Amino acid sequence: MNRQWRRLGAYPAWAAALLMSACTLTPWSGGTAPAGSMAAPAGYYRVNPGDSLASIAAAFGQRPQDLARWNQLENNAPVAAGEILRVAPPVATPPAATAQVALPPGSLAWPVRGPILQRFVPGQSTGILIGGTPGETVHAAAAGRVVYAGNGMAAYGPLVIIKHNDAVVTAYGHNGRLLVKQDDVVVQGQPIAEMGTDSHNVTGVQFEIRNDGKPVDPLSILPR
Repeated sequence: MNRQWRRLGAYPAWAAALLMSACTLTPWSGGTAPAGSMAAPAGYYRVNPGDSLASIAAAFGQRPQDLARWNQLENNAPVAAGEILRVAPPVATPPAATAQVALPPGSLAWPVRGPILQRFVPGQSTGILIGGTPGETVHAAAAGRVVYAGNGMAAYGPLVIIKHNDAVVTAYGHNGRLLVKQDDVVVQGQPIAEMGTDSHNVTGVQFEIRNDGKPVDPLSILPR
């Protein structure tokens, strides 16, 4: 991925984006998943040092209380490195029965209007960087539920992740001030953050789309 996003691996809990039922886990970063997640079965995650229920839940687009319930744990219970946790809800139907297709072209709105400073490159990056001015409003690309809003990942800065359906999530990184919190329900175009500046003094929002946990080129979905 572009150099400012390659530091993602330093935060071990951020091993994957949203998965659909028990699909293959795919990391937010452009590289491979951490060794712990690679060793766990689909729908599960092997805890790495420094992980917590909250950070793991955010990484997989789930709520900490649901993660605790699926694993018969108390809310906010500590987790131990090497422990395998269920990160997908138990399902009685095959994944294919609940699969949802990617959002069609033109169905997402631009989070901001600005120059494309960095483009999506398959296998090398996981999204695009849209330039702008500090404090500029960042909007939700589509209706959904906020599954993460915080600054627990240094590589992304203040970050918002929105879950739109069982297959699709969008992420908005390097914000200045967040205007939403976890579990907020948002509508398309709603202000969710103010644009910030990254560690390289570049102002913009890192915008990413995941379908079934796989990075999608936002420019193939956003209106032309």
